[in-house]
Amino acid sequence: MCGITGYIGNKLAYPIVINGLRRLEYRGYDSAGIVLNENKNFKLFKTKGKVSDLEEICKGLKSDATVGVGHTRWATHGVPNDINSHPHLSNNEKIVLVHNGIIENYDTLKIMLTSKGYTFKSDTDTEVLVNLIQFMQDTQKIDLSTAVRLALNEVIGAYAIAVMEVDHPEEIVVARLSSPLAIGIGENEYFIASDASPFIEFTKEALYLEDGEMANISLKGVDVFKIKDNSKVNPIIQELKLSLEEIEKGGYEHFMLKEIHEQPKSIMDTMRGRLLVEEGIIQMAGIWDYQEKFLNAERIIIISCGTSWHAGLVGEYLIEDLARIPVEVEYASEFRYRNPIITDKDIVIAISQSGETADSLAALKLAKEKGAFIYGICNVVDSSIARLTDAGSYTHAGPEIGVASTKAFTAQLAVLSMIAIKLAKHKGTISKEKFNSLITELDSIPDKIEKLIKSTEEQIKKISLQYENVHNFLYLGRGYNYPIALEGALKLKEISYIHAEGYPAAEMKHGPIALIDENMPVVVIAPRTEHYEKIVSNIQEINSRKGKVIAIVTEGDIQVKNMVAEAIEIPDVSECFSPILASIPLQLLAYYIAILRGVNVDQPRNLAKSVTVE
Repeated sequence: MCGITGYIGNKLAYPIVINGLRRLEYRGYDSAGIVLNENKNFKLFKTKGKVSDLEEICKGLKSDATVGVGHTRWATHGVPNDINSHPHLSNNEKIVLVHNGIIENYDTLKIMLTSKGYTFKSDTDTEVLVNLIQFMQDTQKIDLSTAVRLALNEVIGAYAIAVMEVDHPEEIVVARLSSPLAIGIGENEYFIASDASPFIEFTKEALYLEDGEMANISLKGVDVFKIKDNSKVNPIIQELKLSLEEIEKGGYEHFMLKEIHEQPKSIMDTMRGRLLVEEGIIQMAGIWDYQEKFLNAERIIIISCGTSWHAGLVGEYLIEDLARIPVEVEYASEFRYRNPIITDKDIVIAISQSGETADSLAALKLAKEKGAFIYGICNVVDSSIARLTDAGSYTHAGPEIGVASTKAFTAQLAVLSMIAIKLAKHKGTISKEKFNSLITELDSIPDKIEKLIKSTEEQIKKISLQYENVHNFLYLGRGYNYPIALEGALKLKEISYIHAEGYPAAEMKHGPIALIDENMPVVVIAPRTEHYEKIVSNIQEINSRKGKVIAIVTEGDIQVKNMVAEAIEIPDVSECFSPILASIPLQLLAYYIAILRGVNVDQPRNLAKSVTVE
């Protein structure tokens, strides 16, 4: 949450920083700000609203500054307004700071600083931190870097920060704890960002600060230190795999629509080099290298949040059904606080698109302390979860800019499918013939998705016209597709602001049926599976109460099609792969209803892409 970007070099800083903020706006868009250090003078602009509002304020700006930082905010402390927007100045206006994260002990620090005569204009924890840095300088007569380090040793919480001092425009000080920060390395220039997207056109080299590290960045280079004891760190410089095309819209109206259409490719990329149908193998180093741990595990615990939690639920069905290993799926935010029982015979799998989700990271650290083997499934190379885990699998979905996850979700399902099938083969819980049949079918999924999008998109646009003004939706599914009912409801809530609930279809009679009338649309996921006859009965129960049913059905299904208001057909697949296909029309339905309602689907209100605070 929140995005930080910055530049120091020989180019004009403003266009680089403002463009970086546009790239990072998916991380937060309550407010935006920028500060330039020009001839030892801060030029600071900030406003409630989006980066475009900041650009309007800065229109006509002429600045020769070659150093600056910017921020796009997702509000934590203090409502979104001009005053609470970042950057924040110290009382003496000599230090400026941008911050992503939460300072948990800010109130204690604020009381102390107030007693020393410091005053505060905003309601933010960030203004407390910048004045704590000034306090360190004022009382100990030290340089900025030392003052930042001492201040951070007094802080409890999570942060990524960038700090500048007005009298020293040749330096930016940055630091991180539980919130990502990347440093791009160019020729006699350096870039700062929450992820690499703001500087990908300038350099392919970057280093990522580890938790508890800080860096002094100047034209002389980058020096990295431990915050705790000031010991020097030799950072690893990495080559970025990201391309500029991947973070542009590519002719689509929205990133979300582009990412929905990219799913055939993103799933294919995720399976490439792993799913080797001709050789009859699934090749996954993270599983192979620790095969005995997986095969002898007493239990697998999957921890995640939001959409990734829904992927974990599908993973539970896959692994238990095929590999016969007990699986529990936990919200990371609850898991870490309920004193869970974890042993060294457990495997804990974290699923996260960003690899930076704060609750998942905290839960993983807890599991590691208790001796569990920890495995990560994430989309961002060298993210915090990827570095913390013992082993893992990247999804290779490419950058996902739309806040509502689409291609990252189906790529996670592809990875979980491969893990389950591979474990099942080595445990001997499926036959060789079944294994070969499953991997052949999984290999066909990208083509089936391509066909599905082409055959249903126009139909879904027309269906959306009927439901743009409803206030409630109900989503029902059974077995493997119960988690997809949850996911479909979440997508609609996230981007259209329509209240929606997902339920196991069998639970409808235990409460939700009371809501059903002629004004209640009900999405029923009803492919031809072993639960088919029971889901047909559920549809009849809805019809008898005048509910309007939108059904996701297997191609060629006449029975359900004749019973419902709308039937969206998906290709015929084995039940274990039906969640991947069933999720696609639900993504499109949420998208087109949101468009009709005039919602910014890429940046829905109150949400951010990467939840890096608890």
